[in-house]
Amino acid sequence: MSTLMFVQLLLLGSRVPASTPEAWRQCSDLPALDLLSFVLERDPSKLVPGARMKQDGGVRGVHFSSPDACPSFASSAVLVNCDLFPKEFSIVLTLKARGIKKSQYVFSLMEPKNAEKRTREKIEWSNSDGERLQGSKEKSITIEDHQRGKKGVKVNKDGGQIILGLKLLKKRLHFLFKAHGDVVDQWVFRGMRLADNQWHTLVLAASHHHVRLTVDCNPPLEIAPSRPFPSDLSIRGSRFHIGSRGKWRGMFSGLLRQLVLVPGLDATNQICPSSDPQLAALSVPPLLLDLQIIKREETEERVSVGLERSCSKQLQGQLWFNPLKKGLYLCDGQVWITVIQDHKRLDYVLEHQVLTTSSETHDVEVFQVPGMGLMAAMAHRSTTSGSAVYLWTHTGFQLYQNFTTYGALAWRHFTMGNKEFLVVSNSEGGPNDLFSKESEADFSVIYKWSKRKKKFAEVQTLQTYCARDWEAFNINGHDYLAVANHRKGSNNHAINSVIYVWNQLTKSFEVHQTLPTLGAYDWEFFTVGPYHFLVVANAFDGVTTSVDSVIYVWINGSFQVFQTIKTFCATDWEMFQIGRRVFLVVANGHRLYANGSSQYTINSTIYELDISGQMFVRFQDIVTYSAVDWEFFSLGEEHFLVVANSFNGESYSLNSVLYRWQGYEGFVPVHWLPTIGCSDWEFFSDKGKSYLIYSSAKAPLSKVFLLKTY
Repeated sequence: MSTLMFVQLLLLGSRVPASTPEAWRQCSDLPALDLLSFVLERDPSKLVPGARMKQDGGVRGVHFSSPDACPSFASSAVLVNCDLFPKEFSIVLTLKARGIKKSQYVFSLMEPKNAEKRTREKIEWSNSDGERLQGSKEKSITIEDHQRGKKGVKVNKDGGQIILGLKLLKKRLHFLFKAHGDVVDQWVFRGMRLADNQWHTLVLAASHHHVRLTVDCNPPLEIAPSRPFPSDLSIRGSRFHIGSRGKWRGMFSGLLRQLVLVPGLDATNQICPSSDPQLAALSVPPLLLDLQIIKREETEERVSVGLERSCSKQLQGQLWFNPLKKGLYLCDGQVWITVIQDHKRLDYVLEHQVLTTSSETHDVEVFQVPGMGLMAAMAHRSTTSGSAVYLWTHTGFQLYQNFTTYGALAWRHFTMGNKEFLVVSNSEGGPNDLFSKESEADFSVIYKWSKRKKKFAEVQTLQTYCARDWEAFNINGHDYLAVANHRKGSNNHAINSVIYVWNQLTKSFEVHQTLPTLGAYDWEFFTVGPYHFLVVANAFDGVTTSVDSVIYVWINGSFQVFQTIKTFCATDWEMFQIGRRVFLVVANGHRLYANGSSQYTINSTIYELDISGQMFVRFQDIVTYSAVDWEFFSLGEEHFLVVANSFNGESYSLNSVLYRWQGYEGFVPVHWLPTIGCSDWEFFSDKGKSYLIYSSAKAPLSKVFLLKTY
């Protein structure tokens, strides 16, 4: 056999195509995935077809009456930017079942329909004493058989379409998964009395060396598999089916209240111990949250509970409780009057748009142009394709205008009077008639919006040095621009950054003040009472990333040093207020050691302004991974920070994290968002909906996330 033919056969028989290994990514470092909510809440005002909500024992669950396409979805919708199922994971579920005579699927992950293959099944199980057994389903296997090494296989009649699934029998629980050689392995837990018409919460945790099942927070049963769960289990093109395997046969007949996939983590400690172990909750869909029925003492009439109700004269005086809005309303004979209503709260984050860009993007700036609506300026890395402005439509951002840029690093939108402007930072020179290698300078450009042409047009160029950021602000009626010059040439980071002021006579920006900076990365302007502040993120002095970043205060027409703070490759400052409290958060990029090594997993820090001490003091440290941006926003009365984690020392594909303000506890993580080389976050709202967009410095894409609230 020729060498070429041998290699071709080897590739065809391999589990993951060896020709493009970089294209296959493990699903790791993902947040807990509420699979049941994803099915039920495409439209949160109603259940999907084929699903019915029931209340049993005062507890709500979902009963599936049809295995149609509605209770299913593509795995790529939740396992984003990856192709291989997590090699370590937990599954948390709460269910109620009875009268099970044949096997029923709680959920399954199925191959595409055209992927028909012959598979074999190998079974491993644990009895109630935790002993691990193996065998086939063709005959009864005893412990003695196992000790003699007897194993059985059989042909799977379903054509090998299942990738993994959870199957329930009267006294057994099976976890099935596709192993090497198209063999379907099964981990079987025996002696399980789950079909007893009682609610039960189960946690199935799988790691490299063992599998553990915890029922109602009781001591777990364990299996030590002869072969670990495969680390190369492809999920490309697959679909999750909830309550079935996509067929009538084997459909789950009980009630399902909770179904959560937790990649890379044993979730047992997150829900156990519990005061109510049979209903221990990690993530229950809001539609299934239990409601106490309120009664009127005089008439014993129940309050109307539901998602939609009409108000008429016959219902005058009637109360209605909306479980989604968590609001109580009174009918006055014509309309519902709000008695109590909860504020808007963040529920979950949903991918809304994947925007393909012409190249990698260092920065995104979202802004409003009167008469046009929302726009986003993106600083694309490529000099060939340049940068662009995108217009927000009902389907997402669409390309609107291209710009010639030279290694663009940042955009800033600002207004002066009723005029709209954009300024871009170029880092690779500029037009040939301006750029000279001897000067080692770049030329950044200011654009003005033309109402007649509905385009941005160039109005001024400014000499900069690898400018990383622009900041626009107004003090006492005068307009200013601050540029963060990062370095001159390839090594000189100790250079001046510049404050420009708008000259009304020349209709241009002129130098107002220069400030010494060290590898400046970002400016942040803010005002506290009558005082104006400007803080610079200093990143590198040519030797170390451990340098002082500086807060300046405006005194007598110029900025003076107010305070210095030790930072580590500071890349961003974000100022925000919660009530009367004033905060600054810094994004620390990495710590560079004397031997040349770098530490990318370091603390970024939140500082709070101490009014009496007249200085910012450390409030909270948050572990970040080469952080390059913070974005603060509020939803209702809740406050959030999202960090752009860009690199952990090994990979650019990692989670950026959304934190929620918890008062005394500070900010706590609530959502983990998969990103690739994340370079910037921007929050924006449109027509009552809220969104986040991130740009990638390592892939030609940006993503828009919809913030679902309740």
